[in-house]
Amino acid sequence: MSRAEGQGNGRTPPGAGSLAHRVPDLGALELLLAVARLGSLGAAAREVGITQPAASSRIRSMERQLGVALVDRSPRGSRLTDAGVLVTDWARRVVEAAEAFDAGAQALRDRRDSRLRVAASMTIAEYLLPGWLLALRAGRPDTAVSLLAGNSAAVAQRLLADEADLGFVEGLTVPAGLDSVVVAHDHLVVVTAPGHPWARRRRPLPAHELAATPLVLREKGSGTRQVLDVALGGLARPLIELSSTTAVKASAVGGAGPAVLSELAVGEELATRRLVNVPVDVPLRRELRAVWRTGHRPAGPARELLGLTRKSPKAR
Repeated sequence: MSRAEGQGNGRTPPGAGSLAHRVPDLGALELLLAVARLGSLGAAAREVGITQPAASSRIRSMERQLGVALVDRSPRGSRLTDAGVLVTDWARRVVEAAEAFDAGAQALRDRRDSRLRVAASMTIAEYLLPGWLLALRAGRPDTAVSLLAGNSAAVAQRLLADEADLGFVEGLTVPAGLDSVVVAHDHLVVVTAPGHPWARRRRPLPAHELAATPLVLREKGSGTRQVLDVALGGLARPLIELSSTTAVKASAVGGAGPAVLSELAVGEELATRRLVNVPVDVPLRRELRAVWRTGHRPAGPARELLGLTRKSPKAR
């Protein structure tokens, strides 16, 4: 009885199961090609980086899987059987196809890694993202980064339209279709010019008075305005409505009226007394989040940038 016939009882019926169960894996095929080329199971094992017993076991497993003997072993070396020669020819084509597949996948990764599209709400874009991008550039100097700054609603729209790979928002909720993770925390502060009556208050400003006062505010859709609206249970009609943090801050410094801004944005103005922090009796704390399309977990430079935000001192 031939060796192949002796193994017949363990043969998988033709067409049974999936290809993954009927066809040897790439590692086994590469080992068989090495045996054919080197004429020695031991040398083939060394080439593919496994022990000789492991190589023998892998060849035996492949023979059982296919139901034919592939290699004759002797003290003089290892020789392919007639079936082994034929299987080796097929294996070579499979491995070459796998190499082409791998080269194509690498080209896709290279194209992905050559650019990074980031969308961020204004506070994050102005006060946190520059440091994160600088750290990213140190590790990926060849990645071209484009930044789209807007309010939190605009960031969500960019992501859902596949116009950005990673976004950062400041609102209380995450729009449908997006996944998120908290990367930092922030506090909103009420600020006025030094000449405003609130600048001389000795007690915290009641929440109802802040809610009833016309303020210099960001536009609807901004994370800052959303957090403030929810915390106060509603807002008075804005005194002025502006589309950037810088514009709101400049209006407050100029004495237009009170404003509510991230503490990240007003540190210098508070230190130089161009603005005064007005204590309030309601907490105005918010989470800053990284967001991405559901089912499209950040990869490549987007994943690295996300990792850098988690290492930031402000990500607490």
